[in-house]
Amino acid sequence: MANSKSALKRIRVAERRRQRNKPYKSSAKTFVRRAEVAIVEGDEATAVSAVAEAVSVLDRVAGKGVIHPNNAARRKSRLMAKLNRLRAGEAAA
Repeated sequence: MANSKSALKRIRVAERRRQRNKPYKSSAKTFVRRAEVAIVEGDEATAVSAVAEAVSVLDRVAGKGVIHPNNAARRKSRLMAKLNRLRAGEAAA
């Protein structure tokens, strides 16, 4: 447990911020999950729109400071790599 008044305040502030950020993080995870499911299903049109929406949400969440910009960039990069693999697979087939 915290030993100083300032440490107690930091705990309270951190909890308030965590509660405020929770819906943004949850929303971002949901959109990323939807995009990944669309990619796995193999429908390119649906996957492209789902990835675009997920990228937009990740940018917004990073802009608000809820997640680190590098965290958003990493997630976007992984999504785009999966989408590009889907496109490459469809081009080969």
